Amino acid sequence: MNDAERPVYMIGVAAELAGVHPQTLRIYEQKGLVSPQRTSGNTRMYSQADIDRLRLINELTSEGINLAGVIRILDLQGRLTERDNELDALHQRVRRLADRVHELETRQNVNELMESTMAIQLRRI
Repeated sequence: MNDAERPVYMIGVAAELAGVHPQTLRIYEQKGLVSPQRTSGNTRMYSQADIDRLRLINELTSEGINLAGVIRILDLQGRLTERDNELDALHQRVRRLADRVHELETRQNVNELMESTMAIQLRRI
């Protein structure tokens, strides 16, 4: 778990940082917009990533987007992030494969050079 995902803020502090009322956070949780972690005593604990998400939700709703639209936007944003991660992984794999192909081609060239050098030497004998 990275620092941004570590739950450190209780609901009052999280609400203040996000610029909303604590009841709004409860509603967002009911709607699945945010999922705070819970302590053993069932206290909601929010991470910095949750605060950032809440700020984005607040920004979108301030622009007139309803919660259904916000849910859709966040879903699409999550899918886009997943695709970006998949694309990065594929690019890394292609780079590794290209490096391997280059290595194999170099070996082949060295082998061909050695074979031709040996053939020349054998003809001299």
